[in-house]
Amino acid sequence: MGYYYFDYTYFLYMLPALVLSLYAQFKVKATFEKYSRVTSSRGLTGREAAEAVLRFGSVRGVSVRQIPGSLTDHFDPRTGVISLSAPVYSVSSISAVGVAAHEAGHAIQHAVGYLPNRIRGFLVPVTNFGSRLSMPLILIGLLLPVQYDFVVLIGIALYSLMVLFQLVTLPVEFNASRRAVRALDQAGVLYPNELAGAEKVLRAAALTYLAATFTSLMSLLRLLAIVGSRRRRD
Repeated sequence: MGYYYFDYTYFLYMLPALVLSLYAQFKVKATFEKYSRVTSSRGLTGREAAEAVLRFGSVRGVSVRQIPGSLTDHFDPRTGVISLSAPVYSVSSISAVGVAAHEAGHAIQHAVGYLPNRIRGFLVPVTNFGSRLSMPLILIGLLLPVQYDFVVLIGIALYSLMVLFQLVTLPVEFNASRRAVRALDQAGVLYPNELAGAEKVLRAAALTYLAATFTSLMSLLRLLAIVGSRRRRD
């Protein structure tokens, strides 16, 4: 079997995921920085762009605040707050406007009851539970004799919940970007040539979610392969 983190299957399954993740990180950073140097013609900041998208979506009761960090932007449906990082909140670049509009897109999803977003919200507590227990159970199970593989399988089942969460996250993120682009266009926040830049920023960001999902799927396949190998040797 070898060790969970260091047997040959790690390179077989996880190396492609690692390459994709590194490329996604590079792509989002490079694209964000490129369009951070391009100021929108209307001069709206990230905060103002988010507010414009909220008005376009007829969403009320959502506030926008600044938080520390870079690319830490998010929408919290529990508090109704869009949190924008310093490079986004008070900056009028194409990148800032695109990212802020994306988070406002999540607020619109919440307001209209977008089904995948509701499913994702339902999975949050279940996923948090699974994330705490899955790997300890898997590692303990792999140290036990093969007749105790049910411990590993319980761990894999809990890990599968995290994979499911990430799969559901993909349409949520893609839809938020589509809502953002449509609002930026129809509300006149960005001109068509600027909108293309915002779309590139959002596509690069979406690649990071694809990479994370692919990594989780490959890890799940690796776990199943390890368990199958244990049973064949028994």
